[in-house]
Amino acid sequence: MNRLKQLAPGLLFTAAMALPGYLLGLLIPFIGAPIFSMAIGIIWNHTLRKPAACKAGITFTSKKILQWSIIAMGCGLNLRQVWETGTASLTVTLCTLATAFIVAFLVGKLLKMEGHMQTLVGAGTAICGGSAIAAVAPIIEAKEMQIALSISTIFLYNIVAALFFPPLGHVMGLSDLGFGLWAGSAINDTSSVVAAGYTYSEAAGQYATIVKLTRSTFIIPICIFLAVLVSMKRRKEGTAGTGSGASLIRIIPWFILYFLAASLLHTVGVIPDALVPYTTFAGKYMIDMALFSIGLAVDFRQLVKTGAKPVLLGGIVWISVILVCLAVQFATGKV
Repeated sequence: MNRLKQLAPGLLFTAAMALPGYLLGLLIPFIGAPIFSMAIGIIWNHTLRKPAACKAGITFTSKKILQWSIIAMGCGLNLRQVWETGTASLTVTLCTLATAFIVAFLVGKLLKMEGHMQTLVGAGTAICGGSAIAAVAPIIEAKEMQIALSISTIFLYNIVAALFFPPLGHVMGLSDLGFGLWAGSAINDTSSVVAAGYTYSEAAGQYATIVKLTRSTFIIPICIFLAVLVSMKRRKEGTAGTGSGASLIRIIPWFILYFLAASLLHTVGVIPDALVPYTTFAGKYMIDMALFSIGLAVDFRQLVKTGAKPVLLGGIVWISVILVCLAVQFATGKV
């Protein structure tokens, strides 16, 4: 009960502030409610103070409500569709994963950056933005400043992607599924994937979300691989480290399993088709709430202070992923 009292002001605040974005999205669907909601949050953060009593609820909305929104969207999907989309996107996903880590390593060396920064930016770009960075950081024992810089860098390109991917998709004439595959594979964070996808179209949003969740599961093997590398390095150096002891339970993105469970319930008829429009609306509105909350965390003034190298590294890695993703899609006819 105390936890609910702590969260309630922020939840009510984000729910109320998502309404303007939702209404603007109805008036101008080409831009979409998620983009408007995020923009309103960014403008608020640079012009007004966030209500102190709302801090806990805002943080909760940006993380947990976003996950719940994806689970709600899963209520309208067929599990066979989820499986087919996940397997169809596997080639693109593997190519973009390899590209992100290889380019991050090579460019990081060229820029003479610390190895941890290369790994963090590579993981954030390859898998799932800030979530991947948060999972990888304790394994490689990254410093707080390195974590902050890498998350800020990734977040900057999330904003750029959410704003510019939909119009670029239209310029290239991508189909709904082609855009969904591109957005789900080449945009860093789940929130921006969802924003860009559903701005493009309903079908693109569904496809992009499934592709992104499939990509997010790679956080598990990547973290295990890094843990093994760190452990081998410690043994070779004859030193003890705590990074390789990161818990597998903590690494697993559990909300993906709940998303699959929701899809299964709809597939077998436990969630009837008549209920789907309501779960879809709830999911979309929660997305708007989450995007407003995430917009409140954007501080361009802080990004200016971080220096050019992390931003340059993140930009080069991200552009490489975008181009490789498009190249593979055109080569395989998935546009």
